[in-house]
Amino acid sequence: MKSLAVYLKEYKKESILAPLFKLLEVVFDLLVPVVVAQIIDVGVAQDNRSYVVQMFFVLILMAGVGLACSFTAQFFAAKASCGFAAKLRQAMFDHIQSLSFTELDTMGTDTLITRLTDDVNQVQNGLNLGLRLLLRSPFVVLGSMVMAFTINVKCAWIFVIAIPVLFVVVFSIMLVSIPLFKKVQNGLDQVTGLTRENLTGVRVIRAFCREEQSVEEFEDSSRELTRLNLFVGRISALLNPVTYVLINIATVILIDRAGIQVNMGNMQQGEVVALYNYMLQIIVELIKLASLIITLNKSMACADRVAGILAVKSSMTYVNDEMRQKEKKQNHTPAVKFDHVTFTYAGAGAPSLKDISFQAMREKRLVLSEEPEVVNQHWYL
Repeated sequence: MKSLAVYLKEYKKESILAPLFKLLEVVFDLLVPVVVAQIIDVGVAQDNRSYVVQMFFVLILMAGVGLACSFTAQFFAAKASCGFAAKLRQAMFDHIQSLSFTELDTMGTDTLITRLTDDVNQVQNGLNLGLRLLLRSPFVVLGSMVMAFTINVKCAWIFVIAIPVLFVVVFSIMLVSIPLFKKVQNGLDQVTGLTRENLTGVRVIRAFCREEQSVEEFEDSSRELTRLNLFVGRISALLNPVTYVLINIATVILIDRAGIQVNMGNMQQGEVVALYNYMLQIIVELIKLASLIITLNKSMACADRVAGILAVKSSMTYVNDEMRQKEKKQNHTPAVKFDHVTFTYAGAGAPSLKDISFQAMREKRLVLSEEPEVVNQHWYL
């Protein structure tokens, strides 16, 4: 994954501004429960309508600024992720063009197509969501806990206990699911490869009456891919229910403790509502974080596969532009020269070419006749 960061260098500004504007949006989100608490404890409790109207316009202003920050963050995240994906896709295509037939045959056309299309799109989606939500969700969770301490210390300890438990559950499921996503992508490669082979070799398959065997092979691969997807889906599906159960348990305990504090006169009703709103914010953000983790798992698995393609070294060497220009100036330099060349395909038992020597000049003129009606012929390489 780190090796792909080089393609994000031109978008450093967007990569910084996107999470920054998201954090500004979070600040306004965290202030909303405090304003609502003031409306209840001051405006409603004292029947101060002017104060309620004043706070209402404050909420509208905060919502407008938060919405503007959200749109701005989305713009920068989309710009960075789309630009990154375009550069990565072009770099992969250029690298594939430089590979020899040996590397191309080893990796397979279907694998390369999957890397260029599906895998790069997954990485782009993960980067887009990561720039917007990777800092936002933890900041909201921790910020809600800090704001809870400013309201009531005893009730805030419920947040301190609930949040680490939730993080442990979420990241445990994440660590289990990362290797499984890689297996799913490998299964997709196999299905894509079988599809390509059957479509390109359909005449051969029919000529040797291999239709039934081809269908069985595809069904087996498709069945295995479905099984892996279902298994990963079951594990990923545990995130939302488990987080909901834990948060609801924490919410019940919070309301019970806050009600006791209100009866004792240590809290006001608006502060109870504020604590409950902070707990709801944690629920929403943890659900977003769970979905984000699933997407990031897929993106990281795809990023490793893309990096693996870029890490493949070509067995061919190319003349650089400077050497090519130098050779063009030297007319005596041959365009193609084989000097006792022996070539063997990978895995072959015997060489296809053995001790071949010849050369072809860059420009050679063959004069067939000096008569004016005979046109001179030129050979170029």
